[in-house]
Amino acid sequence: MLIGGLQKFSLINYPKKTSALIFTQGCGFLCQYCHNPELVLKKRFQPPIDEDTVLTFLKKRQNQLDAVVISGGEPTLQKDLIPFIKKIKDLNFLIKLDTNGIHPKIIKNLLDENLLDYIAMDIKAPLDKYKLITQLDLGLNLIEESINLIMSSNIDYEFRTTLVKNLHEIEDIEKMGLLIKGAKKYFLQSFVPKVTLNPDLSSSKAFSDEEMEDMRKTALKYVKNCFIR
Repeated sequence: MLIGGLQKFSLINYPKKTSALIFTQGCGFLCQYCHNPELVLKKRFQPPIDEDTVLTFLKKRQNQLDAVVISGGEPTLQKDLIPFIKKIKDLNFLIKLDTNGIHPKIIKNLLDENLLDYIAMDIKAPLDKYKLITQLDLGLNLIEESINLIMSSNIDYEFRTTLVKNLHEIEDIEKMGLLIKGAKKYFLQSFVPKVTLNPDLSSSKAFSDEEMEDMRKTALKYVKNCFIR
């Protein structure tokens, strides 16, 4: 496991649970608005945190924390992800995975082995705009496959989209809503200008509160619950 960061306590990353966050290094996407370039660009990687160091910390937090959130980067790129999660499950923690959905086979394996309790998947854009956002020409069937796996699973889940002016349009909500039609939870996240993979976006304006609310109402035509985060 290439572990680029460890946040030892959070009240907001796993719904209604206390958690620790593990951030993995590496991502197949190069999303222009990404706030974690140090986890995406190899030239900015710090020496990884030793896996045993993380597990030792978690052993000390048994009965103090409820859950562990594995985020990134993109965790499903890690070749040792499944055995690593098994070690954490053996410590009786709930597991939440944050993913961009690029590796549905890994998601399926994790679900089949009952290693996840919650999964959050980023919907970057309508499928026809994925290349613009991620700067990667990928097989979009992979994204659809991951969505279907998650929605048909027996665990809790959410989808979420970070919305950036000049990259997204209000009309995109219709297409993304259709992509995840019937989903239990969809979160719309307003872009916050700060450190970004594309420095030109660091001064971009966010959608207004009124625009975000209009998009939330549009999304509700397709999903069961939609929230602004």
